[in-house]
This record gives sequence, C-alpha cells and structure tokens, in this order.
Amino acid sequence: MADHVRWGIMGAAKFARDHMGPAIHMAQRGALAAVASSSAEKAAPFVARTPGVRVLSSENDYEALISDPEIDAIYIPLPNHLHLEAALRAVAAGKHVLVEKPLAMRADGFDPLILERDRQGKLVAEAYMIVHHPQWQKVRELVQGGEIGKLVRVSGAFSYDNRADTANIRNKPETGGGAIPDIGVYIYGATRFVTGEEPQEILSAEIVRENGVDVWSHITARFPSFHYTGLVSMRMSPWQDMTFHGEKGLIRLTAPFNAQVYGEARIELHRPAHEVVEWRFPAANHYVNQVEAFNASVLDGVDYPCPLEFSRGTQAMIDMVWAKEAG
Repeated sequence: MADHVRWGIMGAAKFARDHMGPAIHMAQRGALAAVASSSAEKAAPFVARTPGVRVLSSENDYEALISDPEIDAIYIPLPNHLHLEAALRAVAAGKHVLVEKPLAMRADGFDPLILERDRQGKLVAEAYMIVHHPQWQKVRELVQGGEIGKLVRVSGAFSYDNRADTANIRNKPETGGGAIPDIGVYIYGATRFVTGEEPQEILSAEIVRENGVDVWSHITARFPSFHYTGLVSMRMSPWQDMTFHGEKGLIRLTAPFNAQVYGEARIELHRPAHEVVEWRFPAANHYVNQVEAFNASVLDGVDYPCPLEFSRGTQAMIDMVWAKEAG
C-alpha cells in the first residue's frame, strides 16, 4: 500500500456528499479516489469538490468498486438494511470498510462480519463518529476520573421532525427505518462510551410507531452503578442533550451529536455553589477525525478507537429495548 489510503464511496448518498466525502478529502493520509453510483448525475457533486475522483456508473457499479485494485478502503452509506451485506462483500474482497450505523439490525449480525474481519486481517468499523470528537473524550476523562463523584443518573435526548418527508428511508420499515436505529445509537452508545458500563436491564420502553417504524420512544434502564433515561423522536422539534449527574457535580453537553451543525460543541461542568466550568470546541470536525483515525489504523497498525465489538454492544442494548417492547 502507498503512504495514504485510497477511498471509494459506495453510493452517492446526500450524507456522503455533504459530510463524509469532504471529510475523506480533508483528512490527512487519505484520498477520495472513486464514487460508485448508478447515477453519474448524483455523483457529479463529488467530482466538483474533489477533482480527479473517478465515477463508477453502471449496473454493477458497486461490484466494480469492490473489485477495484486501486481502492484500499470503502465507505458504505447505503440504506440501513443493506449495510451488513455490502460490508461482508467488501471485506471478503480484501477491502478495509467503514460502514454507516446501524451496521446490522440485530447484534448477532455483527458476528459474521467480525469473523470475516479477522480472517482477512482488515479494519472494519461502524461509522460512529462522536467517539472521535474531543468533547466526548474529555467527558469520559471527567466522569471516569471522578470529577462529578459517584455517577447517579445519565439522561439523553435526540429529536428532529421528518414527518413531512414520507419518502425518507428513516420512515420506511423495509429499509430499516426508525428513530432508534437512526439516533438511538447515539444516546445509548455515548452512555456506554463515557461510563464503560453495559445495561443490566431495560426497566421500561414506551414506543410509538407509525407505518411500522418507531417514531418516538422513552426508555429507562439500570446500569451497574447508575440509572439511565433516554428519549429519541422523529416527530418532535430538534433537540440534543446529554447529561451525566453525579453526587458532586453535573456534566452537560449542549451539541453532543451534530457539533457545528446543531451548534457549537460545549461541555458544561456544574459544581457546587453554582460554579460552572466550560470547555468549547468550535473547530473540531468529528468526521475528519474519524477518517484520520481509520487511516492511521490501516497504515500504522494502531488500535482503532471504535472497534466492531463496541458497536455490537450498542446494538445489543437496542435489542434489549425491542425485547422489552415485545413483552
């Protein structure tokens, strides 16, 4: 391999066009080399932003990308229900793979991909970008370092309103839609990342469905050392918040998941006597950080911060929520 990672994108998704394509282009030690899309028109914005990018456009464009000897790593932003199969094909062909969340619709879906990853000796990861943001690394340091004393309560909320966008894949059961698969992974996984703990029991799961997909949910859970409550919705005004409440203080993140888009990433540490300490991260780009971490792991063999085993744990928590809903 050269001194940089040659990336290909499977599909011309809007998210890839607006966020991950530019991140791959901006990241050190990597280059966006190709985009596979059945529509050359949809791929045109990638070419405009990154001159020299090849467009693979045919009936078998995805297979052409997978078999391309000039591609080292493939980023997969396809609809949810296609993630696992596409990732398995790509890694079996000897590619490193970064695939959008949720990688699988059930936790045991991760298992064949973990086996293939180990068989091929390739890096395969779910694109869980928030753990690459310095605000989350700082919060984990603060909580695990005892800054707020014994942790008592964690609460998370993430919402937006897409009810008018009926064609959106998030509103379709056949494409793996739903609020929990789309954004529940953030409030569940962030809790696990910061605390290093796994849920013992889902205490309650109130879920509202429309057209077969969850559009609103409120869950409570018991972790070994704290109580958890989380709300996600695709039918409420936009809101993001994560709070870690201890016996000696409270930590709140004001733009925990879409930093720079939803707002400036800021950590508030509330101490006794109304003292508040803040950390601000106006320039950090977690998408670029994610790609650079991936590149470093591929090129230098360093550990990747978010292995498949971690992502499997978040899906296992989602599975526990589904089981609680089913009774």
